[in-house]
Amino acid sequence: MATLSDRLNINSQIEHLQAKYVGTGHADLTKFEWALNIHRDSYASYVGHHNMVSYFGVVENESIGRVKYEFLQRMLLPCGLPPKAQDQSDDEEEK
Repeated sequence: MATLSDRLNINSQIEHLQAKYVGTGHADLTKFEWALNIHRDSYASYVGHHNMVSYFGVVENESIGRVKYEFLQRMLLPCGLPPKAQDQSDDEEEK
């Protein structure tokens, strides 16, 4: 059975990972931010693996350089513009 010190140690390790790596998530992460991390990680993986870029190039009938360029451009806004925050939209409706 886990003791209290074991739980605190596990929690501190999780907090350390979340501070070190942006994509690990946290309790306040929104659905949009989660999707953003997933898409960016996917595009970064595609660009980093030559075989995947070659595959996409053949499928799309594009050069490898063009495919890499397009993936890097898509990393900027992979899910479109972020949604407005609830607090901001509520304040605007009251005015």
